[in-house]
Order: sequence, then structure tokens, then C-alpha cells
Amino acid sequence: MNLARRDFIKKAAATTLAAAASRPLWAQSSQKITVAIVGAAHIHAPGYLNFLHSRKDVVIKYVWDHDAARAERWAKSTDAQVAPDLKSIWNDADIRAVFILSETNLHHDLVIAAAKAGKDLFVEKPLGVGGAESREMAAAIEEAKVLFTTGYFMRSDPKHLFLKEEIAAGHFGKISRVQASLCHGGALSGIFDGEYRWMAEPKIAGVGAFGDLGTHKLDILLWLFGDIEAVTGEIHSVIQRYPDCDESGQALLRFRNGISGVLAAGWVDIADPITLLISGTEGYAVIYQDQLYYQSKKVAGSDLHKPWAALPPEPAGAGGHLRPLDQFLNAVGGSKNEPLVTASEAAVRVAVMEAIYEGARERKWVGIG
Repeated sequence: MNLARRDFIKKAAATTLAAAASRPLWAQSSQKITVAIVGAAHIHAPGYLNFLHSRKDVVIKYVWDHDAARAERWAKSTDAQVAPDLKSIWNDADIRAVFILSETNLHHDLVIAAAKAGKDLFVEKPLGVGGAESREMAAAIEEAKVLFTTGYFMRSDPKHLFLKEEIAAGHFGKISRVQASLCHGGALSGIFDGEYRWMAEPKIAGVGAFGDLGTHKLDILLWLFGDIEAVTGEIHSVIQRYPDCDESGQALLRFRNGISGVLAAGWVDIADPITLLISGTEGYAVIYQDQLYYQSKKVAGSDLHKPWAALPPEPAGAGGHLRPLDQFLNAVGGSKNEPLVTASEAAVRVAVMEAIYEGARERKWVGIG
């Protein structure tokens, strides 16, 4: 779903109440999962914390943040304790998983320490500031053999699940071009003016607007079409609300299988009606106004003139953006084969985004190693 961040925050509480009623019994085990919040700076933290508090099999034992007032506020709202220090979390055998929702430039040390402590990890995206430290984190996570996922939540959208199946079945024929977009008007309305100002500081957040939103659709493109060979981009400020921070951009992507892609993202758009387009020699699909339109020479009844209704069922659990949190917690609780994002996948997304920024800065194509 393409929701502005402010809509995400406002709707999170209502979503979680509905989710609690619809969650299957097997996901409401009497066995408690004890977790800790390690940093609560991210703009999505309120929705995540409300969700965790609503799930009956989860106990939030600790909240830690370098900002003592923020830690106190969120601990109070979730009936948790303020952790006196990080060691109290790493050394607590009761804590099975940690949710790292801190500023991005703090991720590296927190992730490495949590992995060494054997804690399963949800880490907000992007994994790190740049590809090198993200790969280092991924290696530590894999070496520790802990569970991991990150905030790429669009894979559970039934439209994307359906398209992945159709691509795998060859119903698009030879795909020639794709384009993806994720944009909102956050800079226009000033959603980063207050507590979340750090998210418009690339040295802290790792990226500006293009990377912040574009990484979601970059994940979907890599998930659907495979590895990327080379990239370039055009990334810039538009209204200059946040000094030294980009507000909009587009990238050109050359996939290893020959597909040509375009990725657009930004915080200065009043609308974003076309969020995904796929064109092949035998099939075509577009997601317009959150409706999928699909036509293939190989699929009876497909018709671009009306929305495609034959979508797979939504995975059980919380709706929309929060469903992968259910999947992660179910995996922590022992559920097998949950579709988690791997640490290596998360690191690749950071490395590709870093290359796009380099291509835009140097006005050249940048190869992906």
C-alpha cells in the first residue's frame, strides 16, 4: 500500500486492534515472547510499539534509547522498564528478540552487539549507512544464526504476490521494461520538522528522500526481477526545506537479465497513482490507484480495462504495513518458513542505493559488484 507516513502513524492503532481480532489461534500462543526496544527514534516507531503492545503473546520488557526522555515516554506507554544500559538487554536470557528502531547511524554497533548476544533481530530499514557496514552487519547476523528481518513490508501485498507468481510462470513473456514509484508530500507538509528531523539529515539517516522511500520499491524490484548489473540516477532538492537533503529522484536500473527499470521516489509529490508497471512481450500489468490491471496472452479473462480481482489471500495476521511484524514474531515463536527478508538481501539493497547516489553525483553508470 502506498500510504503517506502520517497516515501510517494515524492508522496504526486502528489496524492493530482489527489485527488482534483476526489473528489465527496458532499465532496467539500462550507462550510469551519477551522482546526489547533498542532505540525508538524512527517515525514508524509509534505504530510498531502500538502493534507490539496489542499482541497478546508479546511482552516488552525493556525500552532503551540514547534519549532518556524518549525511552521513558515509550516505556510508560508500553508497560515496559527503561533499560539502564544496553548490557542489561544483551545479558538478559529472557529477551528473545530486539527491535532496533534507532537512528540509522547507530545501527551498526547495535546490530553487531545484538547478534553476538544471540538476539533475533528486527531492524528498521535501511540496514546501515552504506554497503560496507551493511555487509558487515549481515555477516555478523548470519554467523550468529539469529532470525532477522527488516522494514520492507510490500512483499506481503497480494498484488505483489500475484505478480511474482505470474512472472515465475512466464506469463509476461520476455519482460523488457519495468517502473516503480513510491512518493508522498511529506516535505511539503513538514513531517520531518520536529522530532523526526534526523530523518532529513543524510549523515544520520544514511540517505535522503529518494533513498528513504525508494528502498521499499527497490526491494520489490529486486525480489521480482533478480539482480541488478548497473545503475545511475538523478537526485535533487526541489523546495529545499531540508538543507543538504535530497527531496526527489529517479534511477535507471539495468538488470542482469536484460530488463530496463526506472525507480522514482520523493517527499514532494501531491499524488502517486502509478506505483508499479511491468511490460513484456506477452503480458502487461500496472498498479494504478492501488488497483491491479493485468493482461496476458496466456491468461484467460485478463483485461486491462478492469481491475484484476483473482488475487491470493492476504497472509494471516496484522494488515498492511504491519503484517511482516507478525511473520517475524511468529518465526521467533517457532513458526517455520515465514517469508522473512534476509540480512544479505537487506545489505544488497543498501549497496544498490548507495551506487544510485554515486551515479547521480558523478553523472555515470555504476556497476553493482
